[in-house]
Amino acid sequence: MRPHARFAGLDGLRAIAVALVVVYHLFPGGWLKSGFIGVDVFFVISGFLITSLLLRERAATGRIALVAFWRRRARRLLPALALLVTATATWAWFVGGDVLVRLGRQVLGAGTFSYNWVSAAGGADYFSADTPELLRNLWSLAVEEQFYVVWPLVLPLLLLVPRRWARAMVALVLAGASAAWMATVVSSGAGSATRAYFGTDTHAFGLLLGVALAVGLQRVLSDAPAWMLRRRTRWTGGIVGVAAVAALFAIALLPEMPDAATFPGTLLAGSIVAAVAVVAGAVPGSWIGRALDVPPLRWIGDRSYGLYLWHWPVLVLVAAGVGVNAGADDVPVWIGLVVLVLTVLLAALSYRFVEQPVRRLGLRGSLRRLGGYLGGHSAAARTKALGMVLAGALVLAGTTAAIAAAPAESSGQLVVAAGRRALADNAAPRPPLLPEGAPADARQADGAGDAPATLRAVVDGRQIDAIGDSVMLASAPALMARYPGIHIDAKVSRSMWVAPGMLRKLADRGALREYVVLGLGTNGAIAPHLLDEVMAAIGPQRRLVLVTAFAPRSWIAGVNKTLTAFAEGHPHAHIADWSAAIRPHENLLAGDHIHPGEAGGRIFASVVADAIAALQLAQAQQRERMMLRAAQLGAELPADAAAA
Repeated sequence: MRPHARFAGLDGLRAIAVALVVVYHLFPGGWLKSGFIGVDVFFVISGFLITSLLLRERAATGRIALVAFWRRRARRLLPALALLVTATATWAWFVGGDVLVRLGRQVLGAGTFSYNWVSAAGGADYFSADTPELLRNLWSLAVEEQFYVVWPLVLPLLLLVPRRWARAMVALVLAGASAAWMATVVSSGAGSATRAYFGTDTHAFGLLLGVALAVGLQRVLSDAPAWMLRRRTRWTGGIVGVAAVAALFAIALLPEMPDAATFPGTLLAGSIVAAVAVVAGAVPGSWIGRALDVPPLRWIGDRSYGLYLWHWPVLVLVAAGVGVNAGADDVPVWIGLVVLVLTVLLAALSYRFVEQPVRRLGLRGSLRRLGGYLGGHSAAARTKALGMVLAGALVLAGTTAAIAAAPAESSGQLVVAAGRRALADNAAPRPPLLPEGAPADARQADGAGDAPATLRAVVDGRQIDAIGDSVMLASAPALMARYPGIHIDAKVSRSMWVAPGMLRKLADRGALREYVVLGLGTNGAIAPHLLDEVMAAIGPQRRLVLVTAFAPRSWIAGVNKTLTAFAEGHPHAHIADWSAAIRPHENLLAGDHIHPGEAGGRIFASVVADAIAALQLAQAQQRERMMLRAAQLGAELPADAAAA
């Protein structure tokens, strides 16, 4: 291998990788819909670089010094990580609220480099903007650290394979198996995308591709053959490298899909393209490697670790401070710009005053230097050292206080749990339907003031079936108070796709009521044909209420447009405009800006009541017109026809 550790182009690729991830997170409404592939670029670089370093050490000394290797990794990673965790946890303590949720578990995962498994075991959803975890981005650091621990122990076994190409094939087969396992896990059911994305086993293919490069091209990368140094060959390799870098950006533009098309499709494509870019830059004499190492990219690449560490927690905290959810599609651009400036500043300070001193002096050497400053003769040095000690003590105390104050559930989870308990407390056998033609309750219906006096009776709760998602679940207490006897079937993460089948089953059993309320727009786009299937399932004798959705998610505007257009074209359907009603009262929603609290639930119940009253009024007016028309026809009949 080369006598020095540095390969051309890697710093520039690190800069591109961290830029993709940071832009994806800070500007979620932008073009980089799959900017998270930057993490997979990091994985490829890490697998390649770490394996190359271990092979060089073994070639030079005949062995791999494991303790020294792990010590170097600790020097590189631990100081910046400790600073990040303690500083942001203390900041979160001052902010309070949902940013503290399960913070103790997060700190445990960060400190033990097991964040990916700890978070997945706790049921976290990486792709949800409801209540983003403060340290969520540390999952990838955990995957890399687990690789750093295990791989030096496994590499000697791989080297028992006699030929380099065969070793590379073993690594490639393992990479393919990891990708196939990710596809299998993603296809296994709801919530599996996070498990597939976080899992070391399911997300190891980028690291293993890097390993395949290092073991398969070991001789080429250490001493390129003469034919590779020819001008035409170098230019061809450079063009391939440029195409690979361009392909990375093109892949980052692809829409994210919750299935194997993205997991592992997009991720694997990004990893393969990154591997091509690594080879194109690292081969001796490559001009694309020198081009990627221009000073601005080199500066970003050197600080890419800090940039990655800081950007997400700072986004969560700044967004929470102004009442916005980090990662939501409606995060204002100005917040992303503020967070970007803070991230660059914090990463630069961490690199200058924490990471580099510890890398040069080691952990113990850095502590000895600090002790020397405290006992030194210079007042300025003593003041500086004392300030550092006090700052460290404060952030440790703040972290302890934050963990102690951290709630187990977010405000959104609490209101959903309250709705679930309310339904459980009222879980009597399904109330009977009102018999056909039974008189309705004598109470006045809101919004029905213009109806004839004989037609203003409110709909009885026993005439209503309500099917919904977690928003309806949180509103269940208010709906049951407004409509005693209402039947509510609401579930977290439910979408409109399940509605036709549920309604058909109820109708086939003769159990479907006269008024059907659907609140199923929060968790995904709605295809118009689904609403046609819903209407066919309930039949012409029933009335449909479609509740609009309100959430910081990209598909909400399209959902509401689809629902409104459908209701306008169907006289037996009406909109309950929850979105318009709650927008001026967002303070009545939980911290996720989705689920209503007690007062918000009353608004939800009110808009449903208004829609039902409007349907009732339209139905009464239609009957009145029919009666009037029948009377007119009777008056126009000849006397003998009337007698007949």
